[in-house]
Amino acid sequence: MKADLLISGGPIFLGLGHERAEALAVRDGRVLAAGGMDEVAHLAGADTRRIDLGGRLAAPALNEAHMHLLSVGLGLSQVNLRAEEVRTLDEMLSRIAAAARDTPKGQWVLGRGYDHGELDIGRHPLAEELDRAAPDHPVFVVRTCGHVAVANTAAMRLAGVSHNTPDPDGGAIERKGGRLTGLFQERAMRLVRDVIPPPSEAQMVDAIEAAGRNLAALGFASASDMNIGMTAGIAEIGAYRRAEAEGRLRQRMWQVLAGNPEGIARRAWEEGLRPGIAAGATADSLLAWGAVKVFADGSAGGLTAAFFDPYLESAGGGTGIFCFPDAAMREMLAHYHRQGWQLDIHAIGDAAIEQVLVAMEQADSADAPIAGRRHRIEHCGFLNTDQRRRMLRHGILPVPQPLFMYEFGDLYVKNLGLERAEHAYPMRTWLDEGHHPSASSDSPVCTVNPFPNLYTMVTRRTSRGTVLGASEALTPEQALHCYTWCGAYSQFAEGDRGTLLPGMQADITVFSRDLLSIAPEEILETQADLTFRGGLPIFDRHGEAG
Repeated sequence: MKADLLISGGPIFLGLGHERAEALAVRDGRVLAAGGMDEVAHLAGADTRRIDLGGRLAAPALNEAHMHLLSVGLGLSQVNLRAEEVRTLDEMLSRIAAAARDTPKGQWVLGRGYDHGELDIGRHPLAEELDRAAPDHPVFVVRTCGHVAVANTAAMRLAGVSHNTPDPDGGAIERKGGRLTGLFQERAMRLVRDVIPPPSEAQMVDAIEAAGRNLAALGFASASDMNIGMTAGIAEIGAYRRAEAEGRLRQRMWQVLAGNPEGIARRAWEEGLRPGIAAGATADSLLAWGAVKVFADGSAGGLTAAFFDPYLESAGGGTGIFCFPDAAMREMLAHYHRQGWQLDIHAIGDAAIEQVLVAMEQADSADAPIAGRRHRIEHCGFLNTDQRRRMLRHGILPVPQPLFMYEFGDLYVKNLGLERAEHAYPMRTWLDEGHHPSASSDSPVCTVNPFPNLYTMVTRRTSRGTVLGASEALTPEQALHCYTWCGAYSQFAEGDRGTLLPGMQADITVFSRDLLSIAPEEILETQADLTFRGGLPIFDRHGEAG
């Protein structure tokens, strides 16, 4: 039996705790053999494709365990306001004005990614400022965290929001001096979002394909969409199915349905969708409908994550926002748990994490135990020792974004103080205690580029160079483990991917450098040169795979 593909000429990381291999052989989409060159070379035949690493590193393909793939794709056509490019109000307004000039009057101008903490004004833009940039268009711009947004006057008028509109449950509409500022927090954002025309199925399929191509170019063969249904409702399920049927999916997808009352999880259940591979799908389907997501709180950067202790007074004080009261959270999680869904619940602050943990614990029963269900707390950024112990005891997984420390760590210091910021996203502690933290980006909240994420895992440095909690830094091997095997484990897929041992799916990334030996600063300059899914190249930077 000869191999379809042979990789050699550089270090091959098989997985944490395994010796590095010199050569790896692939046949029929799975790893045939891995080890020394003398153990593997005989498997090559005349038709075997050969990849010479030339000293580069090959590793299990990256797994984006928590992102919003459709939103990333749709965002490619929105106004880019991310802090890497936009640090002044003038630049922000200039980009919005430029988009307005290219958009017919009366149609929406949408933007994503601004960070008020990085803007020169040190605050959110105001509705009146957006009005000046786009006087003839409704405008809605979302902060990088996705939990806060600003609407201009035209947008609020279309949404029917006036100065006496009450705050919805689990959300807030900001007013100052009796006037609307345009700022909407948490569930209040739905007031505006619900009047924005949804994309068509064709636009969504295009967006899914574009986002997947971008992911493949960064080394990802597996990914997720963490809140399906919040942009175009139940139609998003159809868009994903069409993308798969037309061969336009690049990654193996772990699909998470929006479970908030305004989401689609209950309707999808009524229409026959069940956890696992969809009925009628083949064994090699790229779509697994695995989980339901509910929001417990917001973001620490946006001052809406729910904490026991308040934010610093200098940052505005307060203890954040609970999206739902305790009784409602318990009802929702118990309902989805009994249906058999994995629970992937957004909670960042320690008070929100406690609310979610209690609800998961109370959902436990003899006929529906939580043991083995691998329920997840998404983000799980600021938790205490007792909460970690309970999560480990019940097999509840943290799904963190170490990249938050890189992009938002300095803002955490400003909002919460140095001590609380240093203990955020405790990657080393989680691993040492036996947890399986799935490194991820929450893109489009953060960049989906994995290399800043890997960099901050091994350095605990922010983008400004601040070191926060140096004792939580990981080795490069551990960082790759969190970005590969842990993600697979969180999706019940560790038997198929996350390592490159014989029999595993040949999901492989070839990096432009040896991430296991280079200086940390060089990680930021690294690229993915090749990405394989099941032994087939889904990205090939230099045309090596033939």
